[in-house]
Amino acid sequence: MRTDSLLHWAHETRRDLPWRDTRDPWAVLVSEIMSQQTQVDRVVPKYRAFLERFPTPLACAQAPLGDVLRLWQGLGYPRRARSLHLAASILVESGIPSTVEGWRALPGVGAYTARAVMAFALEADVGVVDTNSARVLARWAGRRLTAAEVQRAADGAVPAGEGWAWNQGMLDLGATVCRPRPDCGRCPTARWCTWRGRGPDPAVGSAGVSGRQSRFDGSDRQARGRLLKALAASPVRKAETDRVMGCDPARAARLADSLVTEGLICLQGDWLALP
Repeated sequence: MRTDSLLHWAHETRRDLPWRDTRDPWAVLVSEIMSQQTQVDRVVPKYRAFLERFPTPLACAQAPLGDVLRLWQGLGYPRRARSLHLAASILVESGIPSTVEGWRALPGVGAYTARAVMAFALEADVGVVDTNSARVLARWAGRRLTAAEVQRAADGAVPAGEGWAWNQGMLDLGATVCRPRPDCGRCPTARWCTWRGRGPDPAVGSAGVSGRQSRFDGSDRQARGRLLKALAASPVRKAETDRVMGCDPARAARLADSLVTEGLICLQGDWLALP
């Protein structure tokens, strides 16, 4: 059976990731938010450092946002750090959610992250859909899937009582074997796959399967990151943001203003600083 084949393969080949050694919902939430659009090898040291500094939601909620942003340096997408900081305060006040809907109510937590915490911390039998598992599901089906179809397929595939192991296996299968350029000869589920590398790839354009990320060099993300990195060390004069960000003054002012509006930095007279 496909289920047995995947579970056996997953048990034998499971990637050694530190967040797989815990069922602490806070630790799992941190790992999932850090891993959004960020490579695993960059996440691991930051995950360990973050939990050493903020081992509980209370520790994170009581810290200034600036401290969280300093630890976040190198991961990119700093809005995630702000969302996690806000989520920590809600968890302290309201407790740990026990449903997908409860997790989705937190800032920065979408359908994937909510289900990932349910599966990997609470061991619930829910399907976790990221770009890797969505690719597998579309190829198994042999056609492009809508968002509703891919989630139904993910939920329906989870064996009873195996939510944690099954979803870890699905993510690993998509990340290491059923990649954009798949190695079907190594796939433990190839005999049940409708596509098996023949004809147009049904995963291309299927719901949940991401395409290439936009270019980072020269992007607004890069310029914003440069300013945040500088502010992690010390405040910066607003008049010097173009030099720090490596772009023209008008663009630098626009990006700095956006960071102030998002609450990621603050303006103190002529100076910019972390909150």
